[in-house]
Amino acid sequence: MDIKENYNTIKNQLLEGVELVAVSKTHPVSAIQEVYDLGQKVFGENKVQELMEKYPLLPKDIQWHLIGHLQTNKVKYIAEFIDTIQSADSEKIVLEINKEAGKHNRTIKVLLQVKIATEDSKFGLEITEAKDLFQRYINGEFSHVEITGLMGMATFTEDKEQVKREFLTLKKVFDELNQLKKLDTLSMGMSDDFPIAIECGANSVRVGSAIFGRRDYSK
Repeated sequence: MDIKENYNTIKNQLLEGVELVAVSKTHPVSAIQEVYDLGQKVFGENKVQELMEKYPLLPKDIQWHLIGHLQTNKVKYIAEFIDTIQSADSEKIVLEINKEAGKHNRTIKVLLQVKIATEDSKFGLEITEAKDLFQRYINGEFSHVEITGLMGMATFTEDKEQVKREFLTLKKVFDELNQLKKLDTLSMGMSDDFPIAIECGANSVRVGSAIFGRRDYSK
């Protein structure tokens, strides 16, 4: 199948109200433009440098989401234009986003990334840390950050029941925080597991290879 067919196939699998973040990391500007021309406006990138290279070459109404681990010294490069940072995985990065957003008189949308996977390689806040940061946000800290929801990545495993348990764990945290202050976004699920994520309550999914094809990491 080509990109158009892939994209339409994915869109047809999404329930009403579920946002698609088209993950374009490692894929060329031409492929992103093709998906944009199909009506997609939300795209996700993992690396700041790659995003910086693509941003000037593509339509300015694209809502860019940074979904990969973000180093504090890289925030300043995207603070002027980034729509959402989904990978706020520490107090330190939230403070830095708040500082850099303030320099541009902006409020940047943020998802707190919660560690739900068993793999050590996965980044994320512990549940207690996420709850603490959210309470501080409610109390008025981080005036240039808007915490709009949570993001999580399940363990990379064939055990679908484990994946489901991890997603349901994040949904429970989301529901608890949502009682304190309205949240918009529960971002769970990628190309291999987004149907399970939606079943568990995700209203935003991050899909890349199922749209764009296999990634070429040699570039």
